[in-house]
Amino acid sequence: MPNRAFIHTDSAPAAIGTYSQAVKVNNTVYLSGQIPLDPQTMELVSDDISDQISQVFRNLSAVCKASGGDLSNIVKLNIFLTDLSHFPIVNETMGQYFHEPYPARAAIGVRALPKGSQVEMDGILVI
Repeated sequence: MPNRAFIHTDSAPAAIGTYSQAVKVNNTVYLSGQIPLDPQTMELVSDDISDQISQVFRNLSAVCKASGGDLSNIVKLNIFLTDLSHFPIVNETMGQYFHEPYPARAAIGVRALPKGSQVEMDGILVI
């Protein structure tokens, strides 16, 4: 049986459904999707896409830290956008949070996201 831990931190938004913020199995952590909610108010930080992207990275960072790692441990990042024309802003903002070598990544256009968010990200990290 693999060693599993269910991750929770108050530094990231609480789950708004039936899921954990992350699940750690041995040295691999599976991050649930994060949207740009302020962890204190549970409201979107802003309507501005740059602010939303930055908040998602802060939320992911908090869950990574609670898992015993940080953003540099992410090996796979999935990005969901309601408007793919915002992809250059994702790249620019991601450069503020990540350094080479960058994680593998996918960007997917979607019709809608929870709470009217414009962006959501999930990922896998190895510690």
